[in-house]
Amino acid sequence: MNIETAFHGQTGQYLPFDGMVLTDTFQMTEDDDLVDQIVLPENNERATNQLKQPIRVIVGNPPYSAGQNSANDNNQNLKYPTLDAKIRNTYAERSTATNKNSLYDSYIRAIRWASDRLGENGITAFVTNGSFIDGNAADGLRKCLTDEFSHLYIFNLRGNARTQGEERRKEGGGIFDAGSRTPVTISIMVKDPKHSGACELYYHDIGDYLSREEKLAIIEQFSSIDNMEWQSIKPNDAGDWVNQRDPAFDSFVLIGDKSGNLEKAIFNTYSSGLKTNRDAWAYNMSRNTLESNMRRMIDVFNEDSARYAELCKGVSKQEIPDIDKCIDLDPKNISWNRSLKNDAKKGKQYQFNPMSVTQGMYRPFEKQWLYFNRNFNDMVYLQPKLFPTKDHQNKAFSVTGIGASKSFSTLVSDAVANLHTHDTGQCFPLYWYEKADQSKGIEPQSDMIAGTEAYEVDEHGYIRRDAISDWALNSFREHYSDATITKEDIFWYVYGILHSTEYKQRFAADLKKMLPRIPFANDFRAFSDAGRKLGEWHLNYETVEPFPLDEHGGKAQNLLMEDKDYRVSKMEFGKKGKDKDKSVIVYNANIILEGIPLEAYDYIVNGKSAIEWVMERYQVTVDKNSHIQNDPNQWSEDPRYIVDLVKRIVRVSLETVRIVKALPPLNEFKN
Repeated sequence: MNIETAFHGQTGQYLPFDGMVLTDTFQMTEDDDLVDQIVLPENNERATNQLKQPIRVIVGNPPYSAGQNSANDNNQNLKYPTLDAKIRNTYAERSTATNKNSLYDSYIRAIRWASDRLGENGITAFVTNGSFIDGNAADGLRKCLTDEFSHLYIFNLRGNARTQGEERRKEGGGIFDAGSRTPVTISIMVKDPKHSGACELYYHDIGDYLSREEKLAIIEQFSSIDNMEWQSIKPNDAGDWVNQRDPAFDSFVLIGDKSGNLEKAIFNTYSSGLKTNRDAWAYNMSRNTLESNMRRMIDVFNEDSARYAELCKGVSKQEIPDIDKCIDLDPKNISWNRSLKNDAKKGKQYQFNPMSVTQGMYRPFEKQWLYFNRNFNDMVYLQPKLFPTKDHQNKAFSVTGIGASKSFSTLVSDAVANLHTHDTGQCFPLYWYEKADQSKGIEPQSDMIAGTEAYEVDEHGYIRRDAISDWALNSFREHYSDATITKEDIFWYVYGILHSTEYKQRFAADLKKMLPRIPFANDFRAFSDAGRKLGEWHLNYETVEPFPLDEHGGKAQNLLMEDKDYRVSKMEFGKKGKDKDKSVIVYNANIILEGIPLEAYDYIVNGKSAIEWVMERYQVTVDKNSHIQNDPNQWSEDPRYIVDLVKRIVRVSLETVRIVKALPPLNEFKN
């Protein structure tokens, strides 16, 4: 219609443009496309003619699909079997990532479609989500692009709003303002049949700390790719374009390996963090509120399951009703996911299990009550082996997962860790537990120091196993010529290494794309002892001596505080003119905390300082879908718990910074 209007404006004549096709672009090239043939028959002739024409230029801003957020949405994502099969056989086939779902995002579908539609000659120019430049799952996509195109011009406009802290500030403003939280890239991809040799890849990063307006001015100033300074990039064998991995990293020891090569890995088991897909229901600061919510949800499920079973009685398979039309989809009453709907289809009934109520580490330095039950947690992974009951003691550190948007960090806990305690986190335990009646041909693990059996069946019928492998113990003892090294020493050694500033900076690109690998540092004991000390501070954060901050304001100054005066709604930083004063936290109307050393904010975990995690998480919230309230004031019977927690986390942060700064250089052994 724009073409017709422009023609009319220039010539005064109106002529229809026969090239216009009303269609779903991806559907148009699907095999046996019945949509255009049946739904839009008058449009089909144009579509057929267009498919016969050679296309040399494809320009667009493909949509970025976020996918369905909840089964309560009753909103299924579109599927394109032909196009998705091509992605599966190219981008996904050549990717080393475990989770490849992001490769079916609409903008990646558009890249696959455009490359196929051009054939051997043409240009694609897209404005897209820029995650594919460095994303872990997109390694196969990057490999295919350099194979299929002769020239690639990648203009990175940054703007990733899913980062935090200094990283977020570097990303600058979003090109589409609040319209997108993803980084944005202009990609010009050329297929020149006359070109010989490898693909020529050119890259330009717009720069750090730029506002949206500054970025737009730079784009306008460039005007053309001819006016830009391009960095020529040679991709490595792993498909990295920018932030290429350090070859030394490959020589380090595997921390763990799900491919079956556990004989040469430090940990013989590890697990993703818990994913409930209904956090508002399955977690709460109040045990009573958690139990009440879960009992209510289970009652609604049982009613719906029974109702659906009744409706299906005596009905043929063809007449079975759609379950979404038979169940309560109100998110204030229940949170559905696919597995729970399948249970309802089978007519299952559940009872609330008090033994499933335990404590979980939800975010850094924030425990909540958790309903830990595989029927009402979407994915428990191997967490039940790490913490099978609330009586089983364990320690496990969670690390930032592969492809996470946040910079790498780690944190140890003695409770079930959430998937986002660290972004898409993986948990490495000191022990794991196995049901004795599920063990076949168990041979006692030997304590290689005392020579005694390392396990016995406990009162719950479980056997405790070491998560540090015998291979690792032998390797560390042999390498350091030290027969006194224990498996627990190795556990804390790894924790110390993962806190090393040198390690995190040197191998930042590697840690974005793969699990940590552990070097044999020159000084084993320095890292092991430091890791153990860090663990003491991080595990005991609720009981360490509070840092002596100045506490005053309102009633606090008059020492007339009542229990209710310690309640917190939302903490904020103080003000120094128009700027934040991070040495001051306004706790509530009655209490101001002053004298926070700014060095304490140098302790960053999961993308922000530990202090800011406490400020963010210990506030009263109401979930927008379920309307469930989560009130941190109900976590402890001690009215001063939260105000003292702030002081304790200040001390934990300062001690962490002190220990990390004192770590020696890696000076790692080189093969």
